[in-house]
Amino acid sequence: MTDTAPDAPVLTKMPIDVVSDVVCPWCFIGKRRLERALEAVPDIPVTVRWRAYFLNPWVPREGISRRTYLERKFGSVERYMANAPRMVAAAEAEGLVYAIDKMTWQPSTIDCHRLIKWAGAQQPALAGAMKQRLMELYFAEAANLSERDVLVQAAADVGLDPDVITSRLATDQDEAAVTAEAEAAQRAGVEGVPCFVFGGVLAVSGAQSPEYLSEAIRRAFDTFQQKVATGEIADPERRPY
Repeated sequence: MTDTAPDAPVLTKMPIDVVSDVVCPWCFIGKRRLERALEAVPDIPVTVRWRAYFLNPWVPREGISRRTYLERKFGSVERYMANAPRMVAAAEAEGLVYAIDKMTWQPSTIDCHRLIKWAGAQQPALAGAMKQRLMELYFAEAANLSERDVLVQAAADVGLDPDVITSRLATDQDEAAVTAEAEAAQRAGVEGVPCFVFGGVLAVSGAQSPEYLSEAIRRAFDTFQQKVATGEIADPERRPY
């Protein structure tokens, strides 16, 4: 017997799946905007899950020069730089730095996603911290995320054991797992990032404003609670998307 009212609200945490890549400028901006949105809805219990996505799956494991990358993807460096001020300004408005003139190397991000996965396995909150550190290194410090020493130091910066990370990076541990996750996002219809999936009931694409995201969270949570209460969503925190 329980004294809980029949219509009491379901308090299960709503998963927020963030599909993004660490070298995507709008993902960098979108992460900060999501954090601001969550500050605006402190009454809604959520679990943020960082999902792998390869913005540039064709970039080789060792990376390529930034110039070569921009020429191949955008046609020319000049074409990209003509549109870049909008992203730089958007990042600055969120208190972030996009040091676009300092970047010289475009990395593959498979090892970055492995680090995020390992950080989250040690402690869920560390996944977000690991992602943030990698993004700061890439966008603000123009670091080369293809270099093993850079990745190990990034892991150490958020509290992971550098010796353990060094050993793991020397293997193919979880390469298949993060690749499968990125491919699953594409099969699910994710064509642009960041993509925020709220409780498996509402998807929002793009680095929308904190106000837009907080309202989406509230709308999604109402539907999410209803589906949990009726059994349409079982074990929601283990639901993949």
